Amino acid sequence: MNSIEEKLWDYIDGTCTTAEREAIDLLLIHDEAYQQKYLELLALNREIAAMELDEPPMAFTYNVMETIRADYARQPLKARINNTVIKVIGGFTILTIAAILIFTLVNMNWHSIHQVSKPAVNVPDIKNLMTGDVFKGFLFFDTVLVLFLLDRVLRRAKLSKQA
Repeated sequence: MNSIEEKLWDYIDGTCTTAEREAIDLLLIHDEAYQQKYLELLALNREIAAMELDEPPMAFTYNVMETIRADYARQPLKARINNTVIKVIGGFTILTIAAILIFTLVNMNWHSIHQVSKPAVNVPDIKNLMTGDVFKGFLFFDTVLVLFLLDRVLRRAKLSKQA
């Protein structure tokens, strides 16, 4: 588009400044090329205004909504984690560490403080915890976790190939 058309479109649309409007008024009065181009653009503007705009098809709306959903799905996980959950997990961890520390201090033999020996701490027997049912549950949880992580990796690979 040349500068004459740009100036005239701004004039027709009403987006030019008052000084530009006055200059174009003078050009329209005195210059035949400006008058001819102005009439052409004015006729084109009327035709565009008279056109009936069709509504977009439903597939367009569906595609837009799917694009928005996909963008939300690609949003990083840390942007979707609630800070309250983080605080609860941190509080639980601190309470657990404090409980272990208190348990250890209570079960220490303070009377033999002058002797150099390990404090007697009653530790539960872990061998009995890893019996058949507990071990199967542990393996099931690990399998689900591995499948979840594998799914995530494959989805990222698929999205990177599409992009």
